Amino acid sequence: MAKAKRMYGCTECGSTFPKWAGQCGDCGAWNTLVETLIEGAAPPSGRAGWAGDQANIKTLAEVSVEEVPRFSTASGELDRVLGGGLVDGSVVLIGGDPGIGKSTILLQTLCSIAQRFPALYVTGEESQQQVAMRARRLDLPQDRLKVMTETCIESIIATARQEKPKVMVIDSIQTIFTEQLQSAPGGVAQVRESAALLVRFAKQSGTAVFLVGHVTKEGALAGPRVLEHMVDTVLYFEGEPDGRLRLLRAVKNRFGAVNELGVFGMTDKGLKEVSNPSAIFLTRAQEAVPGSVVMATWEGSRPMLVEVQALVDTSHLANPRRVTLGLDQNRLAMLLAVLHRHGGIPTYDQDVFLNVVGGVKVLETAADLALMAAVISSLRNRPLPHDLLVFGEVGLSGEIRPVPSGQERLKEAAKHGFKRAIVPRGNAPKEAPAGLAVVPVTRLEQALDALFE
Repeated sequence: MAKAKRMYGCTECGSTFPKWAGQCGDCGAWNTLVETLIEGAAPPSGRAGWAGDQANIKTLAEVSVEEVPRFSTASGELDRVLGGGLVDGSVVLIGGDPGIGKSTILLQTLCSIAQRFPALYVTGEESQQQVAMRARRLDLPQDRLKVMTETCIESIIATARQEKPKVMVIDSIQTIFTEQLQSAPGGVAQVRESAALLVRFAKQSGTAVFLVGHVTKEGALAGPRVLEHMVDTVLYFEGEPDGRLRLLRAVKNRFGAVNELGVFGMTDKGLKEVSNPSAIFLTRAQEAVPGSVVMATWEGSRPMLVEVQALVDTSHLANPRRVTLGLDQNRLAMLLAVLHRHGGIPTYDQDVFLNVVGGVKVLETAADLALMAAVISSLRNRPLPHDLLVFGEVGLSGEIRPVPSGQERLKEAAKHGFKRAIVPRGNAPKEAPAGLAVVPVTRLEQALDALFE
């Protein structure tokens, strides 16, 4: 077995050095030298760099396009985010803040899968006793799931080759190290090389692998950015750790749609899926209050009704504040300018605060008209009806543009008892859902007039 040769490469200029130093000798950057392997030992399979069958060449017409077989995780919301279920040999990376529920949902999932297929839970942060205590607290079946405490990736893969699990969890990738590198676990080189070995093992064996990743203060996955490119699916947990709702969002998925959203509720028995999230997000005050309106947002493959709240108050500052939670702050500034220019309603001396109830992030343009309606309602201190739905994109010239999947949004509103909807004319259906009066508008002036009819 050949001895591994190590070099240290600069992440700024790409120069390599035989020894580590605090400063790059070529570009002068500090703390940019990262350990890399130039020539290493062959992988356990005996074929260096092998990741599957022998490569062959085909034309596109000869390639089979049959749907990739999947199996359920026993959680409808998790299956939705994954694109319909787990794919054999896929690698899924789950990130989120500490305490958000990453280990909880994976332990629940593996305990359910272990009743049908072999499963292995590898933990590098907790002991086997801690994992067993959590399983008992959540009343999970414990007779089939195998648990392993290990941080060496070579030992993990060797054990997995013997056990041959259908699904394996690595909690977390930042605690795993490879003996081929000298750096500490959690470093850039260790995370990259360990993940590369796991991806190669998953493709060779057909085992579906879940990787738990830590996040930085900015909310991005810790470690090298290349980690997200190596895996097949990247999922992010959103929500407040002390809140009751958890949102699982797909930002990359080679086997399904991205921007899919799964909604879970945190209970004393773990994470429970919320099959009808609109009913949760629409828990409103009994009486209509100013600054509140409901919009229909589109998340992945389904519509979802959320409440947009606005608070407009006289500002005593030279630069009035523009604060948003769950919405784009730059888009708010733009829409306030459109409201002044084409609606004749100035807010240059007002503080504007916007919030999407439930911790949902709405970044699509369909929130434009609802945002304006909430701002006007709060500014004029006039409440909007409880049964009013508003959505649509607002252009810089004051036109109301249509948004995708308008018919499905209206059906979701009618299902929850809404009686009136202000929508772009391009989204007005030929036949409105039963019990829902649709008001189509093309200009901002028409929308403002329709709000308080």
